[in-house]
This record gives sequence, C-alpha cells and structure tokens, in this order.
Amino acid sequence: MRINVQVKLGSKKESVERQSDGSLIVRVNAPPVEGRANERIIELLSDYFDSPKSKISLIQGAKSKKKVFEVL
Repeated sequence: MRINVQVKLGSKKESVERQSDGSLIVRVNAPPVEGRANERIIELLSDYFDSPKSKISLIQGAKSKKKVFEVL
C-alpha cells in the first residue's frame, strides 16, 4: 500500500497522525541532513504499522516535505 506523508521537521514531540483523506502527518525532531529525517520517518512508520523497517520504502520525495512511502 502507498501512503502519502506530510513531514513536519523540528518537532519537540514525534508523532504519526492520520488525516481524514487517508494521508499521514509525521512529526520528527531529526534534522534533514544526510537522510536522517527519512530514516527516522521509516522508524516511526514501522512502529505505527507494526511492520519491520525493511518492508517500508521511500518511493517519492526524498528531499521534499511531501513524500510517498510504500508499506508491504
């Protein structure tokens, strides 16, 4: 399944929130340097979907605040 994600960087509290349209808002405190924020987003999505990190991949938006992830 493909998930649209909007990222909020620099949050004090990390969280994953589902929107009414089915997309997610992910708040992370990791900096967007060398892919650290993307790695942290995958960790948070792994916990949210109770799926291993290896089953979650970034499909689109590596350097954007709007991303598409695939969860197998």
